[in-house]
Amino acid sequence: MELNLANGGKAVSVSDTIFDRPFNETLVHQIVTAYLAGARAGTKSQKNRAAVSGGGKKPWRQKGTGRARAGTIRSPIWTGGGVTFAAVPRDHSQKVNRKMYRAGMRSIVSELVRQDRFALIGDLNLEARSTKGLINALNDAGCEPKGVLVVGEVDDKIGYSANNIIGLEVVGVSDLDPVTLVGADKVIMTEQALAAFEGWLA
Repeated sequence: MELNLANGGKAVSVSDTIFDRPFNETLVHQIVTAYLAGARAGTKSQKNRAAVSGGGKKPWRQKGTGRARAGTIRSPIWTGGGVTFAAVPRDHSQKVNRKMYRAGMRSIVSELVRQDRFALIGDLNLEARSTKGLINALNDAGCEPKGVLVVGEVDDKIGYSANNIIGLEVVGVSDLDPVTLVGADKVIMTEQALAAFEGWLA
């Protein structure tokens, strides 16, 4: 299939296997969930009664004191005692193999094209760090400076120039993830990024 540049320029031939795939909602949900789960720290930790220090000696004798039986001062019902169902560090990550992940990314991109949320532009060549220069370059390319701008590699000029543009996120192909794509109102991709993207998902 072919995609026209956003400014009405030349038509660029793109791979049907990447940009013309049916939308697989189940697979997309799986890779998005797995990506978000992998971002969880899982470092929450509490001490149970075995991990709390002290409590080796019985506080008082079993009978004759008039008080309830107690075997340790580190019981969960005592102040300073252990937590009954203590949280322990754990790994929240979910396994998604490479083939499934790439198929899910193809499905997302194909749906973006169908919904007119994907735009292709020529390569951006900024002479210096300039917010205004990047805005003008995107406008000249036929796109508003909003959404996710995907470039081959985020260099110094584009990275700094985009810092002050509210609503624009710049991402390199190697850092592209399903959550970013799904949540983007518009994905703008340069031709250089397109070549790297197709090479990655081929």
